Amino acid sequence: MTIEKVDTLVVGAGQAGVAMSEHLSNNGASHLVLERHRIAERWRSERWDSLVANGPAWHDRFPGMEFSDADPEDFVPKEKVADYFVDYAKQIAAPIRCGIEVKEVRRNEGRPGFRVETPQGVIEATNVVAATGPFQRPIIPAVVPEDADILQIHSTGYRNPGQLPEGAVLVVGAGSSGVQIADELLRAGKRVYLSVGPHDRPFRSYRGRDFVWWLGVLGKWDAAAMAPGTEHVTIAVSGARGGHTIDFRHLAEQGMTLVGRTEEYNDGVISFASDLVGNVTRGDENYLSLLDEADAYIECNGLDLPDEPNARNIGTDPKCMTDPIRELNLSEAEITSIIWATGFAADYSWLKVDAFDEQGKPKHQRGVSTEPGIYFLGLPWQSRRGSSFIWGVWHDAKYLADHIATQRTYMDYHASAQ
Repeated sequence: MTIEKVDTLVVGAGQAGVAMSEHLSNNGASHLVLERHRIAERWRSERWDSLVANGPAWHDRFPGMEFSDADPEDFVPKEKVADYFVDYAKQIAAPIRCGIEVKEVRRNEGRPGFRVETPQGVIEATNVVAATGPFQRPIIPAVVPEDADILQIHSTGYRNPGQLPEGAVLVVGAGSSGVQIADELLRAGKRVYLSVGPHDRPFRSYRGRDFVWWLGVLGKWDAAAMAPGTEHVTIAVSGARGGHTIDFRHLAEQGMTLVGRTEEYNDGVISFASDLVGNVTRGDENYLSLLDEADAYIECNGLDLPDEPNARNIGTDPKCMTDPIRELNLSEAEITSIIWATGFAADYSWLKVDAFDEQGKPKHQRGVSTEPGIYFLGLPWQSRRGSSFIWGVWHDAKYLADHIATQRTYMDYHASAQ
């Protein structure tokens, strides 16, 4: 059996894999990218129909190509985002093979490199880059039994309101995915309950600039580590309908019922924590503090940007906050479906190397694994706050490609010295 050999094998052809290929090519590194489905498949088949990018087109892209047929301020639909990466891969002539799943990677015994098993054959690589990103295995908390008489799907399985049965919906999770899905269902005439956990709530735009611009000039995208206690805090922001600031009180005014974190289920009754008011209030504090920082930046730099005093208006608490619901009988509330917008877990079960801690998380420094020759790309906070975003992963990929090139010079010296 012929074994194909390559210097660097990249697993995954989403935004991370395409970015990695560009920088490896720029460094003259022999490489191959394997993708089990299509390029940027998750954008196409694991997101809801109306999803758009959460940042404007001028920002959420790679430096080497703009979005075609899109205004710089547009929030690009998911299919166009996927098409963008297909076109980008063509532009850089990325050596991508689709429809090939990596089953297993193991270190070679007594010699450099790794043995990569695929259904189409074996590949040997000096380096392997896991570019599969952070959104691999959907998490549905073990709260409501699977045999309960109610439809339960993860946000990755949600497509549009028409797929849900008649009746009310409980959406669990108030990050960007949960709140956008809940808003869409409410606008479709559904009775919606939204379970709100801890979150950051930035403004969509302020004084004529989108929040991605503000996070850039305020240095927040480049923050190297999360603040203590914020490891599991989500961001509630939306690019839907041209982009808007998430306002939970406004959603309640429109008819949505807010509840606290989902805790337990017993005999048809689901219970919620008493943290709703605290979670919304802390989200408001995050919102107002970002306004303060923006105003200070404008004054310090003498920028001519329009005042926006109404941005600081916080509405009155709706009844669901002043008299919060702690329990719901699903049948009495006519809730027939639950959408779990509760995030993802990583799945590196195919990577049989010593590169993980006791919780199964990658051991790495800016994506460079503790296992020589193994690299990770697309992780949240890999090097900075912006690492898991489109533009951020591009910069992280350059760092890894440069590291691989440096290691190659050492091995070249070793070969010549012998």
